[in-house]
Amino acid sequence: MQRVNLSTVSEFALVGISDAPEVRFLLFVLFLIIYLATVAGNITILVAVSTDARLHNAMYFFLGNLSLLDLLCSTITVPKMLEALLLEDKVISFTGCMLQLFFLIDVVGTEIFLLAVMAYDRYVAICHPLQYMNIVNMKLCAHLAIGTWVVGFFNSLLHTSLIFTLFFCDSNEVDQYYCDIPPMLALSCSPTYSRELVILTVAGVLGSSAFVVTLISYIYILLAILYMKSSESRRKAFSTCGSHLTVVCLFYGTTICTYVRPSSTYLRNQDRIVSMLYGILTPLLNPIIYSLRNKEVKCALRRAISQI
Repeated sequence: MQRVNLSTVSEFALVGISDAPEVRFLLFVLFLIIYLATVAGNITILVAVSTDARLHNAMYFFLGNLSLLDLLCSTITVPKMLEALLLEDKVISFTGCMLQLFFLIDVVGTEIFLLAVMAYDRYVAICHPLQYMNIVNMKLCAHLAIGTWVVGFFNSLLHTSLIFTLFFCDSNEVDQYYCDIPPMLALSCSPTYSRELVILTVAGVLGSSAFVVTLISYIYILLAILYMKSSESRRKAFSTCGSHLTVVCLFYGTTICTYVRPSSTYLRNQDRIVSMLYGILTPLLNPIIYSLRNKEVKCALRRAISQI
C-alpha cells in the first residue's frame, strides 16, 4: 500500500449520523432546534452579563466565559452536521478539518479548566464568604480566565500538530460527524504509539488536575451545606449544587472517555453518542443549569426586555 503524505490530501469524508432519508430529515429538525436553543440561551446570558451592572462580579464573569465557550463548541461541529443531514454534503477540506479539530480541542480544553476555576470560585464564596471579595477580586478573575484560554490554546496546538503530521493511506473517511482526535488516529496508517502516548499523558495530567480541583471544591461545598442550620437553605443549596455537579460530571466523564484512551478502543457508534453528550447536550444545559434558574439573571433579563 502506498503511503501518501497528508499534505497531498485535499479533503476528508465525514460519516453522517444516518443514511436513511426518512431519518435524516427528522434528525435535521431535532438538531436544528437544539442548536437554535443553545445559541439563543447562551447569547441571552452573554447579553445579560455584559449589559447589567448588577451582574458585573466574579461569578457572572465566569458564567459569561462559559456561555461563550458553549456557543463556540456547538457552532464548531453542529452546522456541518446539519449540512450533511440536509444536503448529504459530507466532504470537508483538509484545512477545514484541521481548523475544526483545533478549535474544538481548544474550546473543550478551555472549558475543562474554566469549570475547575468556577468550582473554586463557588468554594470560596460558600466556605469563606467574609473573605470572598478579597480573595476573588476582578484582577484575579481576569488572570484565571486568560490562563484557561491560553492553556486551552496551547493544548490544542500540541494535539493538532501531532495529528496533522501523520500519514494517511487509501481511505479518507472519518468515522465521525466532525474531525476529532480518536477517528483521525484510527484513520492513519502511520505508527501512532508515541503520539498517542503524548496525547494521553498531556490530556491525563491536565484533565485529571482540573477534575481534582473541581471535585475537592465540590466536596468542601457539600460539607459546608450539611452544616447549614436552615433545612430550606440546605435544600436549595443541594438543588443548585446537585445540578451543577451533574453537568460537570457529564462533561468530564464524556471528554475523558473520548480522549484519555488508546485509538484501538475507538468504537464508531458508541463514540458518536458520547461526543453528542459534551458537544451538543452540555452547551444546551449549561445556560439553563447555571444561569437561567438564577433569580439575578432572570431579573437582569426582565430589566433588559423592559428597556427594549
